[in-house]
Amino acid sequence: MHHPGPPRFVSTGETVQLAPRDPDPDGRYAWRVADAPPTSDSTVGSDPVTEFTPDVPGQYRLGLDAPDGDHLLTVLAFSAAYAGVDVAGGSGEAIRDRDADRAGIDYAAGRLADDGGPPRIGLDAEIEDAEVVVRAAATPNPASSLAADDLAVRFVIDDRDVAAATAAGRTNPRDAVTETETEGGAILRLPTGSIPDRLRVHAVAVARERGEDARVSVADAVSIDRVDGGGSDPFAGGDALGDPTAGESFAVTRPNRPPAWTADASVYEVYVRTFADADHGETLAAIEERLPEIAELGVDTLWLTPVLENDGKPHGYNITDFRSVADDLGDREDYERLVETAHDNGMRVLFDLVLNHTARDHPWFRDAYRNPDSPYRDRYEWQSSGEPETYFDWELIANLNHANLTVRRYLLDVVDEWAPLVDGFRCDMAWAVPDSLWREIRDRVKAADPEFLLMDETIPYVPRFHEGMFDVHFDATLYFTLRQVGRGHEPADAVIDAVEKRAAIGFPDHAGFLQYVENHDETRYRVECGDDAAAAAAAATFTLPGVPMVYAGQEIGQRGRRDAIAWEHAREEVRERYARLSAAHDAHPALGPEGDLERVDYRVAGDGTGERQIAAESDAVHPDDVVAFRRERGSEALVVVLNFAPGEALVAVDADHGRLDVVTGDPCVEADAEGEDRIRVDDVAVVPAGR
Repeated sequence: MHHPGPPRFVSTGETVQLAPRDPDPDGRYAWRVADAPPTSDSTVGSDPVTEFTPDVPGQYRLGLDAPDGDHLLTVLAFSAAYAGVDVAGGSGEAIRDRDADRAGIDYAAGRLADDGGPPRIGLDAEIEDAEVVVRAAATPNPASSLAADDLAVRFVIDDRDVAAATAAGRTNPRDAVTETETEGGAILRLPTGSIPDRLRVHAVAVARERGEDARVSVADAVSIDRVDGGGSDPFAGGDALGDPTAGESFAVTRPNRPPAWTADASVYEVYVRTFADADHGETLAAIEERLPEIAELGVDTLWLTPVLENDGKPHGYNITDFRSVADDLGDREDYERLVETAHDNGMRVLFDLVLNHTARDHPWFRDAYRNPDSPYRDRYEWQSSGEPETYFDWELIANLNHANLTVRRYLLDVVDEWAPLVDGFRCDMAWAVPDSLWREIRDRVKAADPEFLLMDETIPYVPRFHEGMFDVHFDATLYFTLRQVGRGHEPADAVIDAVEKRAAIGFPDHAGFLQYVENHDETRYRVECGDDAAAAAAAATFTLPGVPMVYAGQEIGQRGRRDAIAWEHAREEVRERYARLSAAHDAHPALGPEGDLERVDYRVAGDGTGERQIAAESDAVHPDDVVAFRRERGSEALVVVLNFAPGEALVAVDADHGRLDVVTGDPCVEADAEGEDRIRVDDVAVVPAGR
């Protein structure tokens, strides 16, 4: 179906891209503004892929005349004050253009708007007395002075499901809805008989200031699907609802939640061309041989840098053929066998998906360059100089024109080619690809596999990219903070500030984050910060709430960023430390992304006064080198202490705790001269905590 997808929630003045889905490059598509606020003068372009900018707050309905019929898309526009809280241009145009004024916020530095930034929202659904009940829980921004009662909720039923209900002769769901406000949220109800095969409800939380909707959350959604034989049940595995004996049963899914398996996942990145010694064409086979050894480390998700045909640069991101495995790595059968072996060893596989550009050596570009008459000319973006658009100083690539239907059709076919073979996509330069395409890709892969992972490389991260696009986000903020701590430029407790910043800038509680200290683009942490800080930083990624990642070689003390892995010089004590961290992370759900993070007061080998500001003895670890925090989930609670400095720290924590370090299995608590218990920690100690 060519329908452009879910409703959009934007600010006035924010330009959004509109595109038909599953496009036919030869098809005819025409857009129109079907309905708008009375004072609006906004128009829509005439191209199949176009842009729309609402000029006043209110509800808009945009029409798309497509080969399969007419479609309507709801756009809710809020006060332009929203632009000061979130990135202008939901598809990341402000980041793509490096336009700080348009973006309105410096995410890396954490500069927030007045009164704390956007609220957050979470949706859930259940069946009560022959009604679907959708509950929205709205939460003020952590830095806001607003209370939950100061927030309103705006629901929107997906236009696609309204059309499906009408086509099936059912009541328009919007006509059957009742909404009520609750303390800290709202409830939407509608009779089960008005539900088509699928009903998707979207909502945002809105904070009203000075009479305007000035703070708006990232949208959340819930899907209610019939599973009584009338629906296709594409989201099998959702929570069962309804009474099958009454002839109606449903399943509810929360499409913006990360796959359940990410709750205890850990990622291992492989830079494919230097991971294993191999002759030409045997690299994938050599990687496959090492998989059992990697599995013993305890990691369960394998991210391979690009494996497709490219221009010969070793990183592989300059692609010349999106359908073929690079000859120097092996062939398609080698790749499929590697994936199968990874699965046999309990590991999922992430495919590095590159959709922003091609190499200049790509056949399209070679024909189009300096050839205005080339049939491939419109498949790229061009500068007035005649050179292709690129980012930074990358001279060997050319940016694709995502407004070209042939390009979109081709990229969707690429997704269809590789998604069935793997368990997720690591999406390269996600900020440089329009959100309309990512939203379509998400719906496409999740319809086939609800547990398929989409992870974005967007630096700095953008809360809106969790709105129907990605599950897990690169946490470059935590990465940079860990570097600053390791350099001695920030106190260790800045890592807690970095994690808390996620909610402060608007990410919902259910968003996932990839936690890393190095990757193929970064200097090895130990080279820059030393072994002691590297051990603590790695422990931070396994004990703070998120998905920990290890870059191949990190676990053996590798110093070269993209050098051949020196397996024969592996530091076994480092490997054993990573294996212990991984085992502890898997064994203790409180350490995972769903565990709560709380600050605790602590003292470092001092005189016992103050909170986290004790003056250390001259030969002791400085307090700024140490941080302690509490993790909790369900019936389990743990206290974590990290020490970034050389030498052992003795840390008193103002929380009841046990004496056994769950990472090493050894006692780690001793009493000082005053009888106060202190946790002894080299790089990390994790002890059970009282409740």
